Amino acid sequence: MVGLDAKNKDALDHKYICSLCKLILQDPVQFSECGHRFCQTCLNVGQQTTIECQQCQAKTSASNIIRDKMQDHYLTQQHQHAVLNVVRRMKTQFDDRQMDIDLPRTTTDEACNPAKSQIEELYDMLNILVGGVETLTNDEQRLTNESLEIQTILPTLTDELSKVKLSVEESNGFLEAVKHNHAILNQDLLSLQEQVNDLQCVSYDGAFVWKITSFLEKMIDAQSERQTSFYSPPFYSSPTGYKMRARLYLNGDGNARRTHMSLFFVLMRGLNNPILKFPFNYKVTFCLYDQTSQQRHIIDSFRPDIRSSSFQRPRSDMNIASGIPKFFPLEIIQQEGNPYVRDDTMFIKIMVDFGELPKTLLPYALSLNPGLPAYIQQAMIKQEAEQRSQQSSREAPLIPQG
Repeated sequence: MVGLDAKNKDALDHKYICSLCKLILQDPVQFSECGHRFCQTCLNVGQQTTIECQQCQAKTSASNIIRDKMQDHYLTQQHQHAVLNVVRRMKTQFDDRQMDIDLPRTTTDEACNPAKSQIEELYDMLNILVGGVETLTNDEQRLTNESLEIQTILPTLTDELSKVKLSVEESNGFLEAVKHNHAILNQDLLSLQEQVNDLQCVSYDGAFVWKITSFLEKMIDAQSERQTSFYSPPFYSSPTGYKMRARLYLNGDGNARRTHMSLFFVLMRGLNNPILKFPFNYKVTFCLYDQTSQQRHIIDSFRPDIRSSSFQRPRSDMNIASGIPKFFPLEIIQQEGNPYVRDDTMFIKIMVDFGELPKTLLPYALSLNPGLPAYIQQAMIKQEAEQRSQQSSREAPLIPQG
């Protein structure tokens, strides 16, 4: 395949003409040493390793013959202007010839006007194309400038991004610290709330009535072992005395598990422990209140084993709990309508006997109205003890003398 033929090819620059076929270059190749161009088919490289230029006879290696990128040139503004100049010359030549033709005006107009119109349309189209190329060139220059600006700004933006990233990391660290402090404050608040609740029901006479609410929920937690035990609020033997509390296993502990409620006594570390006497050896009594008028309270007592570490001076917040593992059978407390749980609430009294109260007086002492002041209850217990003593004296048989 040879080059492209055109009537006006002579108007083109000679560098676009193949020296062999004398036509417009098609698929041009170029010698890298001399720069001459030929149509690829005209040169007929084939399998030759050394090629001779047909224009200057310079020899070059086949690997140094390069394919000329003419298609890129056709898109340049320079090529578009060259084409436009050719069309302009063609239009001028056409106008000159029209003046020399000796034909009637009507015949000339009929014969030439179509060709002239086509050339004018082509001329206008080329003007549009040249304008488009100029616009594209301007856009390319603008984009190049913007790209340079972006490349200039990019390092600054990268630095700013690094600073922002560092700031975000610092903020995240600060937020984590705030969350941690918030959790600590919540724990402190819960602890303070617990202390406030304890102070609201604190007792300083060695006896404490423990109100246990949400009994059913606590029993389910104990049976599922989510929470097997819980503590009563602290209470005291006196404003400067022993600090104590109770611990209840609703579903039992140890050998009493699933058969009995287990109730234990706990000595706590108090402010005045250094001046108090240890081991603790005072009798402890538990009472599960019957909330009906029958008042069939469940009462049980134990005396501390002074050899046990549970009753020595506390070295930590609390000693190991000790008490009555089989305090009350579960089969009774779990019966519906039992007198010990009413409105999902149960009451247990813990009483430390510092005056060696006779065992026979325990039912009377625990049947007294818990709402009475402690000194009134003690006076009534003392009066009851005296009355029983006098009655016993009167009923005692006389021993004959002699």
